[in-house]
Amino acid sequence: MTDLLSFSLPELEAFLTSLGEKRFVASQLFRWLHYQRVTDFDEMTNLSKQLREKLQKNCYISGCAIEKKLVSVYDSTVKYLFSLPDGERIESVVMQYKYGYTICVSSQVGCKMGCTFCASGIAGFVRNLLPGEILAQVYTAARDLDVRISHIVMMGVGEPLDNFDNVLRFLSLVTDENGYNLSMRNISLSTCGVVPGIYRLMEEKLQLTLSVSLHAPNDEIRLRTMPVNKRWPIETLMKACRAYTKETGRRISFEYALISGVNDSDENAAELAMLLRGMLCHVNLIPVNSVKERDYVRSQPARIQSFLRVLEQHHINATVRRTLGSDINASCGQLRRGEGVGSNQT
Repeated sequence: MTDLLSFSLPELEAFLTSLGEKRFVASQLFRWLHYQRVTDFDEMTNLSKQLREKLQKNCYISGCAIEKKLVSVYDSTVKYLFSLPDGERIESVVMQYKYGYTICVSSQVGCKMGCTFCASGIAGFVRNLLPGEILAQVYTAARDLDVRISHIVMMGVGEPLDNFDNVLRFLSLVTDENGYNLSMRNISLSTCGVVPGIYRLMEEKLQLTLSVSLHAPNDEIRLRTMPVNKRWPIETLMKACRAYTKETGRRISFEYALISGVNDSDENAAELAMLLRGMLCHVNLIPVNSVKERDYVRSQPARIQSFLRVLEQHHINATVRRTLGSDINASCGQLRRGEGVGSNQT
């Protein structure tokens, strides 16, 4: 069975031509899939009955069913547990800001990277998501909430650059002017530091925001928290990041989860500032999320502000991320393992 939602318009044209259809029919079908966002072939009323029967026999439209939905009573953040046709489950989170709605999507079922402060990989890696399965998270949430999602962050379960080709196809689909037509500048892609993927992304020269999960100012601390550092240590990672900013002209956002007593001292902040000196970047300070299997404790507010002041004194642009959905464990990973609890649950 062929996943139509993962096809670009030229691919749809080639596919329908192979079925004996006219090329123009592909535009009609693409509009149904990505503009109308229809999931039932019978609703595609301007397609012939014969074609619809062919499609039902040979194709499917990627979708994800809402298995669980948690809504924060504090800020209306929505966390979804989606089930896929093969029985696997993934998570997405929709957050509301002044500028609109942002969705955090997953790129894999599980994760290989094993970052010790993250819940996503505890249940293990299963498989990559297809482009249509990533896209279906956006379409399903938008349809359920009856909103236009204006921003996407690829920061859910999985490492996007470990699923590079499918992620690149997803980005092309969601920004297609004949479909959802989202601006590439409204998309952020997060990586834990897969260096070859950073170089491949650099070659694409996309106008998205690259976020790099750094979380440590040196190899000693990063090795304790992020196994990926064994393969691509900080010096190698920074070389790739500097090349990326030079080649694309795009600022990198460095994610830094503050863990009490691990990476949050003023000395750590000064070392981080030296590491990033002269670089086109922004540091996003994140009070670490609580994960049942880990004993990490988030830094106290005063410690966070002191860390921030040190960075600012060294002329490093930095902010502290606002916590959303705290009552529903809005960071990804918990729901798939059956942990999510919220005041408003469906």
